[in-house]
Amino acid sequence: MIRIPGKIPVSINWSFWIVTGLIGYLYSRGVTGTLIWMAVIFISVLFHELGHALTALAFKLQPRIELVAMGGVTQYQAEKLSSYKRFLIVLNGPLFGFLLFLFAKTLLQNPNLATSSVGPVLLLLKYVNFFWTIVNLIPVLPLDGGQLLRVILEGCFGFKGLKYSFVCSSLIALFISLASFLFGQVFIGALFFLFAFQSFDTWKKSKLLSEPDQNIEIKNALIEAEQLLQKGQKKEALCAFENVRIKSNTGVIYNLATQYQAFLEYDQGNILKTYELLKNIKNDLAPDASCLLHKAAFEEKDYTLVVEIGSECYKNIPTADIALRNAYAHAGLKQVDASIGWMETAIRDGLENVIEITSLPIFDSIRNETLFVNWIAKNSK
Repeated sequence: MIRIPGKIPVSINWSFWIVTGLIGYLYSRGVTGTLIWMAVIFISVLFHELGHALTALAFKLQPRIELVAMGGVTQYQAEKLSSYKRFLIVLNGPLFGFLLFLFAKTLLQNPNLATSSVGPVLLLLKYVNFFWTIVNLIPVLPLDGGQLLRVILEGCFGFKGLKYSFVCSSLIALFISLASFLFGQVFIGALFFLFAFQSFDTWKKSKLLSEPDQNIEIKNALIEAEQLLQKGQKKEALCAFENVRIKSNTGVIYNLATQYQAFLEYDQGNILKTYELLKNIKNDLAPDASCLLHKAAFEEKDYTLVVEIGSECYKNIPTADIALRNAYAHAGLKQVDASIGWMETAIRDGLENVIEITSLPIFDSIRNETLFVNWIAKNSK
């Protein structure tokens, strides 16, 4: 990794040189040609990213540039920027590329330069920047054209516009991919098929997002609550997470704050509150939170819910405790086969004193079942 410090720090990943080298070799088949291609791509990508970065700097942001395998990325925090400023930051990347194209084209009009050893380099610089400027303005994410479309749709439709941009990007990319395959352009077809898949996958994930997830004040409130928790100020953190839940009411931040609050409630012995918090978002829980719900649901005697999430919990955290709770819950629901099966699993995971455990009242509902009697007899030997 090469790092260039400054007002606009630049990081160049080793993968950038590998990919540019491969492109150069494929198009030139020679050492000199490969190096020229690498230099032209480096200058073009860096100049393009400087278009984004300098505009962001003009708006008093702190941009940084990273050159990676598939090109360049300009990082900056733009949550508080208006739509037109974000639009200009995105637009000025392709605009700088187009200016580089005009620069090379102008120099080539000089016969002395055009016929000199610099001429082929300028010609390559001209065509690379013209081609990349056109392609990059296609309204497909993550290209700048897709980013411009996203900014426009968000400006027109608010948070829904973000989701619309993923759908539009996916459909346009899929159309270009199929057309490219039809005309034998396999590489372009594969690239845009990847873009289509990424946009579609992001759209699916965006369904969990809500407008509060884009609210900078709510994001900062969540960060402050997490900091309180890291400092060990659990009571203050509990109140902070509850406030985040009230402010957000839905979405990813709401789910995350709910899970934090549930762990803190359980830590204070509030089992019912933990159960109520997690049950409402049971389909969107992280593995550890799902297992906490498994425990709280059992303690609240919601055996149906314990059974519902039991297999997934055990898959994520395969312990004898979880297997045993599953066995208890199935026994409470008079499901003999499943209860015995989970008892066998718990034994394999190190459960001891089986006879003592199976004498607990929760097994009374299946105690006289033939299958359970035979299993007890087998494990009593």
